[in-house]
Amino acid sequence: MAVTLHLPADAEIAFRRIWGDTLDRRVLEALLMDGYRTGALSRYEVQRLLGHDSRWETEAWLGERGVDVSYSSDDLEDDRETLRRVLPGN
Repeated sequence: MAVTLHLPADAEIAFRRIWGDTLDRRVLEALLMDGYRTGALSRYEVQRLLGHDSRWETEAWLGERGVDVSYSSDDLEDDRETLRRVLPGN
């Protein structure tokens, strides 16, 4: 699917001067970052849409761009439960 974005001509010129042929990718990345920051997209959705192979690659990508990785107390409890199952005696 193609999406058309209407920009003022001077904005397009400026963006193309900065990002050249990578403008489409930069727009996609900006939308993904905003979607993740606002909670509209999950980390997995960002990972899939970027074509990353792992969660860690996506977390590094987000971190490099100053996007805080969401990690709730529920996530922590899920991780604790996983550790209890895989590490006997703890």
